[in-house]
Amino acid sequence: MRAAAAREGRGGPVLAHADPYGPRRRLPPGFPAVTKQFPGGLFAGRRWTSLRLRLLVVFALVALTAAVSASGIAYWLNREAVLTRTQDAALGDFRQEMQNRAAALPADPTPEELQRTAELMAGSSPGYSVLLVDELKDGRKVFGAAGPDSFGLADVPKSLQNAVNDRQKTTAANDAEYHMYWQRTKPRGNPYLVGGTRIVGGGPTGYMYKSLAQERDDLNALGWSLTIATGLALLGSALLAQAAARTVLKPVQRLGDAARRLGEGELDHRLEVSGTDELADLSHTFNKTAEALEKKVADMSAREESSRRFVADMSHELRTPLTALTAVAEVLEEEVDDLDPMIAPAVALVVSETRRLNDLVENLMEVTRFDAGTARLVLDDVDVADQVTACIDARAWLDAVELDAERGIVVRLDPRRLDVILANLIGNALKHGGSPVRVSVRVEGEWLLIAVKDNGPGIPEEVLPHVFDRFYKASASRPKSDGSGLGLSIAMENAHIHGGDITAANGSEGGALFTLRLPVDVGKVIAGEA
Repeated sequence: MRAAAAREGRGGPVLAHADPYGPRRRLPPGFPAVTKQFPGGLFAGRRWTSLRLRLLVVFALVALTAAVSASGIAYWLNREAVLTRTQDAALGDFRQEMQNRAAALPADPTPEELQRTAELMAGSSPGYSVLLVDELKDGRKVFGAAGPDSFGLADVPKSLQNAVNDRQKTTAANDAEYHMYWQRTKPRGNPYLVGGTRIVGGGPTGYMYKSLAQERDDLNALGWSLTIATGLALLGSALLAQAAARTVLKPVQRLGDAARRLGEGELDHRLEVSGTDELADLSHTFNKTAEALEKKVADMSAREESSRRFVADMSHELRTPLTALTAVAEVLEEEVDDLDPMIAPAVALVVSETRRLNDLVENLMEVTRFDAGTARLVLDDVDVADQVTACIDARAWLDAVELDAERGIVVRLDPRRLDVILANLIGNALKHGGSPVRVSVRVEGEWLLIAVKDNGPGIPEEVLPHVFDRFYKASASRPKSDGSGLGLSIAMENAHIHGGDITAANGSEGGALFTLRLPVDVGKVIAGEA
Protein backbone atom coordinates (compact mmCIF):
# COMPACT_ATOMS: atom_id res chain seq x y z
CA MET A 1 0.00 0.00 0.00
CA ARG A 2 1.02 3.55 -0.58
CA ALA A 3 1.35 5.86 2.35
CA ALA A 4 -1.72 7.99 2.93
CA ALA A 5 -1.53 11.53 1.63
CA ALA A 6 -3.83 14.44 2.60
CA ARG A 7 -5.44 16.63 -0.06
CA GLU A 8 -7.53 19.65 0.86
CA GLY A 9 -10.98 19.93 -0.79
CA ARG A 10 -14.16 21.95 -0.37
CA GLY A 11 -15.58 19.93 2.52
CA GLY A 12 -12.38 18.86 4.29
CA PRO A 13 -9.22 16.82 3.79
CA VAL A 14 -9.24 13.81 1.42
CA LEU A 15 -7.23 10.68 2.20
CA ALA A 16 -6.04 8.83 -0.90
CA HIS A 17 -4.26 5.48 -0.94
CA ALA A 18 -4.06 2.27 -2.98
CA ASP A 19 -5.87 -0.69 -1.46
CA PRO A 20 -8.55 -3.22 -2.52
CA TYR A 21 -11.20 -0.60 -1.91
CA GLY A 22 -9.49 2.23 -3.72
CA PRO A 23 -8.25 5.56 -2.43
CA ARG A 24 -10.51 7.76 -0.36
CA ARG A 25 -11.47 11.00 -2.05
CA ARG A 26 -13.48 14.05 -1.34
CA LEU A 27 -16.68 14.64 -3.29
CA PRO A 28 -16.26 16.85 -6.34
CA PRO A 29 -17.27 20.53 -6.12
CA GLY A 30 -21.01 21.02 -6.17
CA PHE A 31 -21.92 18.25 -3.71
CA PRO A 32 -23.37 19.16 -0.28
CA ALA A 33 -20.76 19.90 2.31
CA VAL A 34 -20.45 21.29 5.79
CA THR A 35 -20.37 25.07 5.96
CA LYS A 36 -18.17 26.91 8.41
CA GLN A 37 -19.27 30.01 10.31
CA PHE A 38 -16.62 32.52 11.25
CA PRO A 39 -17.17 35.39 13.67
CA GLY A 40 -16.68 38.72 11.97
CA GLY A 41 -18.06 42.15 11.24
CA LEU A 42 -17.37 45.38 13.01
CA PHE A 43 -19.82 47.98 14.04
CA ALA A 44 -20.03 50.98 11.74
CA GLY A 45 -17.93 53.86 12.97
CA ARG A 46 -19.48 56.89 14.61
CA ARG A 47 -18.25 60.33 15.06
CA TRP A 48 -17.58 61.24 18.75
CA THR A 49 -17.03 64.73 20.03
CA SER A 50 -15.74 63.63 23.45
CA LEU A 51 -12.10 62.59 23.68
CA ARG A 52 -12.97 60.24 26.54
CA LEU A 53 -15.61 58.42 24.46
CA ARG A 54 -13.30 58.21 21.47
CA LEU A 55 -10.56 56.73 23.66
CA LEU A 56 -12.97 54.14 25.04
CA VAL A 57 -14.16 53.22 21.56
CA VAL A 58 -10.61 52.87 20.23
CA PHE A 59 -9.58 50.64 23.12
CA ALA A 60 -12.76 48.56 22.73
CA LEU A 61 -12.28 48.16 18.99
CA VAL A 62 -8.65 47.14 19.36
CA ALA A 63 -9.51 44.64 22.09
CA LEU A 64 -12.53 43.34 20.18
CA THR A 65 -10.54 42.92 16.97
CA ALA A 66 -7.70 41.14 18.74
CA ALA A 67 -10.04 38.92 20.78
CA VAL A 68 -12.29 38.01 17.86
CA SER A 69 -9.31 37.30 15.62
CA ALA A 70 -7.60 35.14 18.23
CA SER A 71 -10.86 33.37 19.15
CA GLY A 72 -11.77 32.79 15.51
CA ILE A 73 -8.37 31.34 14.66
CA ALA A 74 -8.35 29.18 17.81
CA TYR A 75 -11.88 27.92 17.12
CA TRP A 76 -11.12 27.13 13.49
CA LEU A 77 -7.87 25.33 14.31
CA ASN A 78 -9.50 23.31 17.09
CA ARG A 79 -12.53 22.53 14.94
CA GLU A 80 -10.41 21.22 12.11
CA ALA A 81 -8.21 19.25 14.50
CA VAL A 82 -11.16 17.63 16.29
CA LEU A 83 -13.09 16.79 13.14
CA THR A 84 -10.02 15.57 11.27
CA ARG A 85 -8.93 13.34 14.15
CA THR A 86 -12.40 11.81 14.51
CA GLN A 87 -12.84 11.49 10.77
CA ASP A 88 -9.44 9.85 10.17
CA ALA A 89 -9.95 7.40 13.01
CA ALA A 90 -13.41 6.36 11.81
CA LEU A 91 -12.51 6.14 8.11
CA GLY A 92 -9.26 4.30 8.81
CA ASP A 93 -11.01 1.74 11.01
CA PHE A 94 -13.83 1.35 8.47
CA ARG A 95 -11.31 0.79 5.66
CA GLN A 96 -9.52 -1.83 7.73
CA GLU A 97 -12.77 -3.61 8.61
CA MET A 98 -13.84 -3.65 4.97
CA GLN A 99 -10.49 -5.17 4.04
CA ASN A 100 -10.54 -7.78 6.79
CA ARG A 101 -14.19 -8.80 6.96
CA ALA A 102 -16.20 -7.64 3.94
CA ALA A 103 -13.54 -8.79 1.49
CA ALA A 104 -13.76 -12.31 3.03
CA LEU A 105 -17.44 -12.74 2.13
CA PRO A 106 -18.37 -15.13 -0.70
CA ALA A 107 -19.23 -13.77 -4.14
CA ASP A 108 -22.99 -13.95 -3.49
CA PRO A 109 -23.40 -13.57 0.26
CA THR A 110 -26.73 -14.27 1.88
CA PRO A 111 -28.55 -11.60 3.94
CA GLU A 112 -27.58 -13.44 7.10
CA GLU A 113 -23.91 -13.37 6.15
CA LEU A 114 -24.09 -9.65 5.37
CA GLN A 115 -25.91 -8.97 8.64
CA ARG A 116 -23.40 -10.95 10.69
CA THR A 117 -20.47 -9.23 9.02
CA ALA A 118 -22.04 -5.79 9.57
CA GLU A 119 -22.54 -6.61 13.27
CA LEU A 120 -18.94 -7.72 13.59
CA MET A 121 -17.70 -4.55 11.89
CA ALA A 122 -19.94 -2.27 14.00
CA GLY A 123 -19.05 -4.11 17.20
CA SER A 124 -15.37 -3.39 16.82
CA SER A 125 -15.81 0.15 15.48
CA PRO A 126 -15.24 3.40 17.41
CA GLY A 127 -18.96 4.16 17.59
CA TYR A 128 -20.21 4.13 14.01
CA SER A 129 -22.94 2.20 12.22
CA VAL A 130 -22.28 -0.06 9.23
CA LEU A 131 -24.40 -0.79 6.16
CA LEU A 132 -23.37 -3.52 3.68
CA VAL A 133 -25.11 -3.71 0.31
CA ASP A 134 -24.72 -6.43 -2.31
CA GLU A 135 -26.57 -6.99 -5.58
CA LEU A 136 -27.51 -10.57 -6.50
CA LYS A 137 -27.41 -11.98 -9.99
CA ASP A 138 -31.17 -11.56 -10.36
CA GLY A 139 -30.82 -7.83 -9.61
CA ARG A 140 -32.12 -7.97 -6.07
CA LYS A 141 -30.21 -6.16 -3.33
CA VAL A 142 -29.45 -7.66 0.02
CA PHE A 143 -28.54 -5.57 3.07
CA GLY A 144 -26.82 -5.96 6.35
CA ALA A 145 -26.95 -3.13 8.88
CA ALA A 146 -25.75 -2.77 12.47
CA GLY A 147 -24.60 -0.08 14.86
CA PRO A 148 -25.81 2.47 17.45
CA ASP A 149 -27.82 4.48 14.89
CA SER A 150 -30.66 3.36 12.67
CA PHE A 151 -28.94 3.45 9.33
CA GLY A 152 -30.31 2.60 5.90
CA LEU A 153 -29.48 3.28 2.30
CA ALA A 154 -31.88 6.22 2.33
CA ASP A 155 -29.61 7.94 4.82
CA VAL A 156 -26.73 7.91 2.35
CA PRO A 157 -26.77 11.01 0.09
CA LYS A 158 -27.36 10.15 -3.56
CA SER A 159 -24.24 12.07 -4.53
CA LEU A 160 -22.15 9.86 -2.26
CA GLN A 161 -23.75 6.65 -3.59
CA ASN A 162 -23.03 7.72 -7.18
CA ALA A 163 -19.43 8.60 -6.34
CA VAL A 164 -18.83 5.27 -4.53
CA ASN A 165 -20.27 3.20 -7.39
CA ASP A 166 -18.47 5.22 -10.06
CA ARG A 167 -15.91 2.88 -11.65
CA GLN A 168 -12.64 4.68 -12.43
CA LYS A 169 -10.22 3.90 -15.21
CA THR A 170 -6.95 2.53 -13.97
CA THR A 171 -3.86 4.47 -14.98
CA ALA A 172 -0.29 4.82 -13.83
CA ALA A 173 -1.45 7.43 -11.36
CA ASN A 174 -4.66 5.58 -10.42
CA ASP A 175 -4.36 1.85 -9.82
CA ALA A 176 -7.75 1.33 -8.18
CA GLU A 177 -11.16 1.12 -9.87
CA TYR A 178 -13.10 2.25 -6.81
CA HIS A 179 -12.30 4.89 -4.22
CA MET A 180 -13.42 5.73 -0.73
CA TYR A 181 -15.48 8.93 -0.37
CA TRP A 182 -16.80 10.72 2.67
CA GLN A 183 -19.15 13.57 3.39
CA ARG A 184 -20.45 15.46 6.41
CA THR A 185 -24.21 15.80 6.55
CA LYS A 186 -26.83 17.16 8.94
CA PRO A 187 -29.98 15.02 8.74
CA ARG A 188 -32.64 16.45 11.05
CA GLY A 189 -30.11 18.99 12.30
CA ASN A 190 -27.67 16.43 13.73
CA PRO A 191 -24.12 16.25 12.34
CA TYR A 192 -22.95 12.93 10.88
CA LEU A 193 -19.96 11.65 8.96
CA VAL A 194 -20.92 9.33 6.09
CA GLY A 195 -18.26 7.33 4.27
CA GLY A 196 -18.44 4.64 1.65
CA THR A 197 -16.38 2.36 -0.56
CA ARG A 198 -16.71 -0.75 -2.71
CA ILE A 199 -14.67 -3.94 -2.82
CA VAL A 200 -12.40 -4.00 -5.85
CA GLY A 201 -12.87 -7.09 -8.02
CA GLY A 202 -16.42 -7.75 -6.84
CA GLY A 203 -17.98 -7.75 -3.43
CA PRO A 204 -20.38 -5.75 -1.30
CA THR A 205 -20.51 -1.99 -1.03
CA GLY A 206 -20.02 -0.68 2.48
CA TYR A 207 -21.12 2.52 4.17
CA MET A 208 -20.31 3.85 7.61
CA TYR A 209 -22.44 6.35 9.56
CA LYS A 210 -20.85 8.11 12.54
CA SER A 211 -22.49 10.73 14.73
CA LEU A 212 -20.48 13.94 15.33
CA ALA A 213 -22.76 15.13 18.15
CA GLN A 214 -20.04 14.77 20.79
CA GLU A 215 -17.61 16.77 18.69
CA ARG A 216 -20.28 19.39 18.07
CA ASP A 217 -20.93 19.71 21.81
CA ASP A 218 -17.22 20.00 22.49
CA LEU A 219 -16.84 22.68 19.83
CA ASN A 220 -19.91 24.54 21.13
CA ALA A 221 -18.41 24.52 24.61
CA LEU A 222 -15.17 25.82 23.17
CA GLY A 223 -17.08 28.51 21.25
CA TRP A 224 -18.87 29.63 24.42
CA SER A 225 -15.59 29.73 26.29
CA LEU A 226 -14.00 31.84 23.58
CA THR A 227 -17.06 34.14 23.51
CA ILE A 228 -16.86 34.65 27.27
CA ALA A 229 -13.13 35.30 26.97
CA THR A 230 -13.83 37.86 24.24
CA GLY A 231 -16.42 39.57 26.43
CA LEU A 232 -14.04 39.67 29.37
CA ALA A 233 -11.32 41.10 27.13
CA LEU A 234 -13.74 43.77 25.93
CA LEU A 235 -14.74 44.61 29.50
CA GLY A 236 -11.10 44.71 30.54
CA SER A 237 -10.26 47.03 27.66
CA ALA A 238 -13.11 49.35 28.66
CA LEU A 239 -11.83 49.49 32.24
CA LEU A 240 -8.29 50.04 31.00
CA ALA A 241 -9.47 52.80 28.67
CA GLN A 242 -11.38 54.41 31.51
CA ALA A 243 -8.29 54.35 33.69
CA ALA A 244 -6.15 55.72 30.87
CA ALA A 245 -8.71 58.42 30.11
CA ARG A 246 -8.83 59.44 33.75
CA THR A 247 -5.05 59.53 33.98
CA VAL A 248 -4.58 61.50 30.76
CA LEU A 249 -7.72 63.62 30.49
CA LYS A 250 -8.01 64.80 34.08
CA PRO A 251 -4.85 66.94 33.83
CA VAL A 252 -6.04 68.15 30.42
CA GLN A 253 -9.39 69.10 31.93
CA ARG A 254 -7.64 70.98 34.74
CA LEU A 255 -5.52 72.75 32.15
CA GLY A 256 -8.63 73.72 30.18
CA ASP A 257 -10.34 75.06 33.31
CA ALA A 258 -7.23 77.03 34.19
CA ALA A 259 -7.01 78.49 30.67
CA ARG A 260 -10.68 79.49 30.82
CA ARG A 261 -10.22 81.20 34.20
CA LEU A 262 -7.15 82.94 32.84
CA GLY A 263 -9.19 84.19 29.90
CA GLU A 264 -11.84 85.48 32.32
CA GLY A 265 -9.26 87.68 34.01
CA GLU A 266 -8.05 85.51 36.92
CA LEU A 267 -4.41 86.09 36.07
CA ASP A 268 -3.21 84.84 39.45
CA HIS A 269 -4.56 81.33 38.90
CA ARG A 270 -1.92 78.58 38.71
CA LEU A 271 -1.90 74.83 38.15
CA GLU A 272 -0.70 72.35 40.75
CA VAL A 273 2.20 70.43 39.21
CA SER A 274 2.80 66.79 40.08
CA GLY A 275 4.97 64.19 38.38
CA THR A 276 7.67 64.50 35.76
CA ASP A 277 5.85 63.47 32.58
CA GLU A 278 4.85 65.56 29.54
CA LEU A 279 1.67 66.80 31.25
CA ALA A 280 3.75 68.06 34.16
CA ASP A 281 5.99 69.92 31.68
CA LEU A 282 2.87 71.39 30.09
CA SER A 283 1.62 72.55 33.50
CA HIS A 284 5.02 74.15 34.20
CA THR A 285 4.85 75.94 30.85
CA PHE A 286 1.29 77.11 31.55
CA ASN A 287 2.26 78.51 34.96
CA LYS A 288 5.25 80.35 33.49
CA THR A 289 3.08 81.76 30.70
CA ALA A 290 0.39 82.86 33.17
CA GLU A 291 3.04 84.50 35.37
CA ALA A 292 4.53 86.36 32.42
CA LEU A 293 1.07 87.41 31.24
CA GLU A 294 0.12 88.64 34.70
CA LYS A 295 3.31 90.71 34.92
CA LYS A 296 2.79 92.09 31.42
CA VAL A 297 -0.82 93.06 32.12
CA ALA A 298 0.14 94.61 35.44
CA ASP A 299 2.85 96.69 33.72
CA MET A 300 0.46 97.77 30.97
CA SER A 301 -2.24 98.64 33.50
CA ALA A 302 0.25 100.65 35.52
CA ARG A 303 1.43 102.51 32.43
CA GLU A 304 -2.14 103.10 31.29
CA GLU A 305 -3.15 104.35 34.71
CA SER A 306 -0.09 106.59 34.79
CA SER A 307 -0.91 107.97 31.34
CA ARG A 308 -4.54 108.53 32.30
CA ARG A 309 -3.52 110.27 35.51
CA PHE A 310 -1.03 112.41 33.59
CA VAL A 311 -3.69 113.51 31.08
CA ALA A 312 -6.18 114.22 33.86
CA ASP A 313 -3.63 116.15 35.94
CA MET A 314 -2.38 118.03 32.91
CA SER A 315 -5.90 118.97 31.83
CA HIS A 316 -6.76 120.05 35.35
CA GLU A 317 -3.61 122.13 35.69
CA LEU A 318 -4.23 123.77 32.31
CA ARG A 319 -7.72 124.89 33.24
CA THR A 320 -6.55 127.61 35.62
CA PRO A 321 -4.22 129.43 33.17
CA LEU A 322 -6.70 128.77 30.36
CA THR A 323 -9.44 130.45 32.35
CA ALA A 324 -7.25 133.56 32.70
CA LEU A 325 -6.25 133.42 29.04
CA THR A 326 -9.88 133.06 27.99
CA ALA A 327 -10.85 136.10 30.04
CA VAL A 328 -8.05 138.17 28.54
CA ALA A 329 -8.91 136.93 25.06
CA GLU A 330 -12.53 137.96 25.50
CA VAL A 331 -11.44 141.47 26.59
CA LEU A 332 -9.10 141.73 23.63
CA GLU A 333 -11.85 140.52 21.30
CA GLU A 334 -14.14 143.32 22.53
CA GLU A 335 -11.42 145.92 21.91
CA VAL A 336 -10.20 144.56 18.57
CA ASP A 337 -11.88 147.36 16.59
CA ASP A 338 -9.90 149.98 18.50
CA LEU A 339 -6.56 148.28 18.07
CA ASP A 340 -3.88 149.01 15.52
CA PRO A 341 -4.75 147.23 12.20
CA MET A 342 -1.34 145.61 12.31
CA ILE A 343 -2.12 144.06 15.74
CA ALA A 344 -5.76 143.08 15.16
CA PRO A 345 -5.03 139.85 13.15
CA ALA A 346 -2.69 138.63 15.87
CA VAL A 347 -5.29 139.32 18.53
CA ALA A 348 -7.93 137.43 16.51
CA LEU A 349 -5.54 134.47 16.16
CA VAL A 350 -4.85 134.45 19.91
CA VAL A 351 -8.58 134.51 20.66
CA SER A 352 -9.27 131.63 18.20
CA GLU A 353 -6.43 129.41 19.39
CA THR A 354 -7.29 130.08 23.05
CA ARG A 355 -10.83 128.85 22.46
CA ARG A 356 -9.53 125.85 20.52
CA LEU A 357 -7.10 125.02 23.34
CA ASN A 358 -9.92 125.34 25.85
CA ASP A 359 -12.06 122.90 23.81
CA LEU A 360 -9.14 120.47 23.58
CA VAL A 361 -8.63 120.50 27.35
CA GLU A 362 -12.34 119.92 27.95
CA ASN A 363 -12.30 117.03 25.47
CA LEU A 364 -9.25 115.48 27.11
CA MET A 365 -10.90 115.62 30.50
CA GLU A 366 -14.03 114.01 29.07
CA VAL A 367 -11.97 111.21 27.47
CA THR A 368 -10.16 110.68 30.76
CA ARG A 369 -13.47 110.24 32.57
CA PHE A 370 -14.55 107.61 30.04
CA ASP A 371 -11.25 105.74 30.35
CA ALA A 372 -11.41 105.81 34.12
CA GLY A 373 -14.99 104.54 34.08
CA THR A 374 -16.25 107.50 36.10
CA ALA A 375 -18.64 108.84 33.45
CA ARG A 376 -22.24 108.65 34.67
CA LEU A 377 -25.63 109.27 33.12
CA VAL A 378 -28.14 111.75 34.49
CA LEU A 379 -31.38 110.55 32.93
CA ASP A 380 -34.39 112.70 32.16
CA ASP A 381 -37.40 112.62 29.82
CA VAL A 382 -36.42 114.59 26.72
CA ASP A 383 -38.42 115.79 23.73
CA VAL A 384 -35.98 114.99 20.95
CA ALA A 385 -37.17 117.72 18.57
CA ASP A 386 -36.77 120.39 21.25
CA GLN A 387 -33.36 119.02 22.24
CA VAL A 388 -32.05 119.08 18.66
CA THR A 389 -33.45 122.58 18.10
CA ALA A 390 -31.83 123.83 21.30
CA CYS A 391 -28.48 122.35 20.27
CA ILE A 392 -28.62 124.02 16.86
CA ASP A 393 -29.85 127.36 18.24
CA ALA A 394 -27.18 127.51 20.96
CA ARG A 395 -24.48 127.29 18.31
CA ALA A 396 -26.14 129.60 15.77
CA TRP A 397 -26.58 126.84 13.17
CA LEU A 398 -30.25 127.46 12.40
CA ASP A 399 -29.58 128.79 8.90
CA ALA A 400 -27.28 125.89 7.96
CA VAL A 401 -29.28 122.94 9.34
CA GLU A 402 -32.58 121.45 8.15
CA LEU A 403 -34.48 119.56 10.85
CA ASP A 404 -36.97 116.81 10.08
CA ALA A 405 -38.40 115.78 13.45
CA GLU A 406 -41.93 115.40 14.76
CA ARG A 407 -42.89 116.97 18.05
CA GLY A 408 -43.82 114.67 20.87
CA ILE A 409 -41.06 112.08 20.47
CA VAL A 410 -40.08 111.75 24.12
CA VAL A 411 -37.25 109.47 25.20
CA ARG A 412 -35.45 108.90 28.50
CA LEU A 413 -31.73 109.66 28.32
CA ASP A 414 -29.02 112.08 29.45
CA PRO A 415 -29.81 115.44 27.75
CA ARG A 416 -26.31 116.87 28.28
CA ARG A 417 -24.61 113.91 26.66
CA LEU A 418 -27.14 113.90 23.81
CA ASP A 419 -26.26 117.56 23.24
CA VAL A 420 -22.56 116.62 23.10
CA ILE A 421 -23.27 113.91 20.54
CA LEU A 422 -25.42 116.18 18.34
CA ALA A 423 -22.95 119.05 18.58
CA ASN A 424 -20.09 116.86 17.44
CA LEU A 425 -22.02 115.19 14.62
CA ILE A 426 -23.62 118.38 13.25
CA GLY A 427 -20.46 120.44 13.78
CA ASN A 428 -18.39 117.79 11.97
CA ALA A 429 -20.89 117.77 9.08
CA LEU A 430 -20.82 121.59 8.75
CA LYS A 431 -17.05 121.77 9.01
CA HIS A 432 -16.18 118.97 6.59
CA GLY A 433 -19.25 118.47 4.43
CA GLY A 434 -20.79 121.88 4.08
CA SER A 435 -24.34 123.13 4.44
CA PRO A 436 -27.15 122.45 4.28
CA VAL A 437 -26.94 119.67 6.84
CA ARG A 438 -30.09 117.60 7.18
CA VAL A 439 -31.01 116.11 10.57
CA SER A 440 -33.88 113.58 10.66
CA VAL A 441 -35.38 111.93 13.72
CA ARG A 442 -37.51 108.75 13.82
CA VAL A 443 -38.37 105.90 16.15
CA GLU A 444 -38.17 102.24 15.11
CA GLY A 445 -39.48 99.88 17.77
CA GLU A 446 -37.46 100.41 20.94
CA TRP A 447 -34.79 102.50 19.23
CA LEU A 448 -34.37 106.21 18.52
CA LEU A 449 -32.60 106.94 15.23
CA ILE A 450 -31.09 110.36 14.48
CA ALA A 451 -29.48 110.70 11.04
CA VAL A 452 -27.10 113.58 10.21
CA LYS A 453 -26.35 114.00 6.50
CA ASP A 454 -24.09 116.68 5.02
CA ASN A 455 -23.81 118.08 1.52
CA GLY A 456 -20.13 117.34 0.95
CA PRO A 457 -18.11 114.89 -1.16
CA GLY A 458 -18.51 112.05 1.33
CA ILE A 459 -15.91 110.05 3.23
CA PRO A 460 -13.23 108.06 1.37
CA GLU A 461 -13.63 104.32 1.76
CA GLU A 462 -10.21 103.96 3.39
CA VAL A 463 -11.14 106.57 5.99
CA LEU A 464 -14.55 105.12 7.00
CA PRO A 465 -13.16 102.45 9.41
CA HIS A 466 -11.17 105.13 11.31
CA VAL A 467 -13.54 108.11 11.63
CA PHE A 468 -14.25 107.31 15.30
CA ASP A 469 -10.61 106.73 16.25
CA ARG A 470 -9.06 109.21 18.65
CA PHE A 471 -6.92 111.95 17.10
CA TYR A 472 -7.59 110.60 13.60
CA LYS A 473 -7.71 113.26 10.89
CA ALA A 474 -8.35 112.69 7.22
CA SER A 475 -6.46 115.87 6.36
CA ALA A 476 -5.73 114.85 2.79
CA SER A 477 -9.39 114.57 1.85
CA ARG A 478 -10.66 117.33 4.17
CA PRO A 479 -8.21 120.19 4.16
CA LYS A 480 -10.38 122.34 6.42
CA SER A 481 -9.89 119.86 9.29
CA ASP A 482 -8.62 121.92 12.22
CA GLY A 483 -10.23 120.02 15.09
CA SER A 484 -8.55 117.93 17.73
CA GLY A 485 -9.67 114.59 16.31
CA LEU A 486 -11.54 113.76 19.52
CA GLY A 487 -15.05 114.94 18.70
CA LEU A 488 -16.39 111.85 16.96
CA SER A 489 -14.62 109.60 19.46
CA ILE A 490 -16.34 111.39 22.35
CA ALA A 491 -19.67 111.18 20.53
CA MET A 492 -19.24 107.41 20.17
CA GLU A 493 -18.32 107.00 23.86
CA ASN A 494 -21.46 108.91 24.86
CA ALA A 495 -23.55 106.70 22.57
CA HIS A 496 -22.02 103.57 24.10
CA ILE A 497 -22.70 104.69 27.66
CA HIS A 498 -26.38 104.99 26.64
CA GLY A 499 -26.30 101.45 25.24
CA GLY A 500 -26.32 102.65 21.62
CA ASP A 501 -23.88 103.32 18.82
CA ILE A 502 -23.10 105.50 15.81
CA THR A 503 -22.49 104.34 12.24
CA ALA A 504 -20.78 106.26 9.45
CA ALA A 505 -21.46 105.75 5.75
CA ASN A 506 -21.80 107.61 2.47
CA GLY A 507 -25.30 108.56 1.32
CA SER A 508 -26.71 107.18 -1.91
CA GLU A 509 -26.89 110.74 -3.32
CA GLY A 510 -23.51 111.82 -2.00
CA GLY A 511 -22.41 113.29 1.28
CA ALA A 512 -21.52 111.65 4.56
CA LEU A 513 -24.28 110.05 6.65
CA PHE A 514 -23.91 109.52 10.41
CA THR A 515 -26.69 107.59 12.17
CA LEU A 516 -27.08 107.74 15.96
CA ARG A 517 -28.96 104.77 17.46
CA LEU A 518 -30.09 105.03 21.09
CA PRO A 519 -32.59 103.08 23.21
CA VAL A 520 -35.93 104.85 23.73
CA ASP A 521 -35.65 104.13 27.46
CA VAL A 522 -32.01 103.99 28.54
CA GLY A 523 -33.06 103.29 32.13
CA LYS A 524 -34.54 99.91 31.21
CA VAL A 525 -31.43 98.95 29.26
CA ILE A 526 -29.13 99.81 32.16
CA ALA A 527 -31.38 97.95 34.62
CA GLY A 528 -31.37 94.89 32.33
CA GLU A 529 -27.58 94.90 32.12
CA ALA A 530 -27.33 95.22 35.89
